[in-house]
Amino acid sequence: MRLAARTLVGICTSVGLLAGPAAAQQSITVAAFPAVDEIVRAALPAWQQLHPTVAVKVVSRELNDHHTAMTTALSTAVYLPDVMALEVGYLGRFAQGAGLEDLARPPYELRRYQARFVPYAFEQASTPAGAVLAVPTDIGPGTLLYRQDLLAKAGLGEADLTGSWEGYVAAGVKIKAATGAYLLAHARDMKDILIRTGIQPGEGMYFDKDSRPLVTTPRFVRAFELARAVRQQKLDARVTAWSSDWSEGFKRGGIATQMSGAWLAGHLNNWLAPSTRGLWRAAQLPEGAFAAYGGTFFAIPRLADAANKPLAWQFIQLMTLNRARQLAAFKSQDAFPALLETYDDAFFDEPLAFLGGQRARRDWRTAAGQIRAVQVHKQDAFAREVIDTELDKVLERGKAIDRALADAQRLLQQRALR
Repeated sequence: MRLAARTLVGICTSVGLLAGPAAAQQSITVAAFPAVDEIVRAALPAWQQLHPTVAVKVVSRELNDHHTAMTTALSTAVYLPDVMALEVGYLGRFAQGAGLEDLARPPYELRRYQARFVPYAFEQASTPAGAVLAVPTDIGPGTLLYRQDLLAKAGLGEADLTGSWEGYVAAGVKIKAATGAYLLAHARDMKDILIRTGIQPGEGMYFDKDSRPLVTTPRFVRAFELARAVRQQKLDARVTAWSSDWSEGFKRGGIATQMSGAWLAGHLNNWLAPSTRGLWRAAQLPEGAFAAYGGTFFAIPRLADAANKPLAWQFIQLMTLNRARQLAAFKSQDAFPALLETYDDAFFDEPLAFLGGQRARRDWRTAAGQIRAVQVHKQDAFAREVIDTELDKVLERGKAIDRALADAQRLLQQRALR
């Protein structure tokens, strides 16, 4: 789940769960970000039934601030929570250090439950040495959201968008000519999806299993070429995700499509563009691609209070292995469950009014089963910044693609050796 825009900065809520008039005898701290914090709070009555004398303190920060705070806490062993939520984009920087408990080892033995999770999500938290450092709680199967009304005005159908990536761009030309709407919010969105496709088993998005950068491979070349084609044909609105211009583009029909995690449909419906309800549809990604956008995990810091670790583990199990809690998060926050035993629930078959009655959750469930695991690396966040910078140079300054990627490769080679 990716929830970078709706922020709750520095909020700390202490919830004492009492069996009677006596004060709670013990407490645990859960550090999270929006809207994972809301999911945690919603689970507290269920926790109370299991542990009526254990209080839960929820510490919430904005997404980036949360992960910065967790990095600092792990490196200094100061203000460590008992449970920390981690977004998959940040998982790599934690997974290759020694700051998190190996949940594959006793007393946790998480691999006993491996078959109950979406395979790629479980593998994302696993290291080549066999450690499992976090438990998946929600995932973000990729989807293509598009404005059916704008396509109709351009005389196009869904197949015109999904047949191939080149066809997707060509459809954007027709959409803009007929409606004035942009195909994409930003050309970077094209790069973001294409570098997620065609990843070979054992590879990461930016690095191979031996920490060698992959950014000069055909996957990145094609991503840059198609992003450049989008910009050259003026098919992107040049607005960044979660900005006010981005949301206005959706509200006013100025952006015809958006590739993202399935959770974005819920955000559009609930707060980004509710007035456009019924105008959107969802499709699988073009060219038969399957990719993940976002996902949340729970982990236990290795140096957290040892006395609280049994409770921390029980709390994580409640959040990740309990069908009712997983479905509640799905229904309230569009947190697509990582727990496979939820996938037979009737909720997946319900029509979505925002998508014109489409039963899109079925397609997202199919996508979840097709996505391959992408190995995380401690330098993934840095690599993303480097690639975005080089793409900007291509789009804004006309830098040659081969040179841009070669420069990124050299910088990442230097960084990976650290």
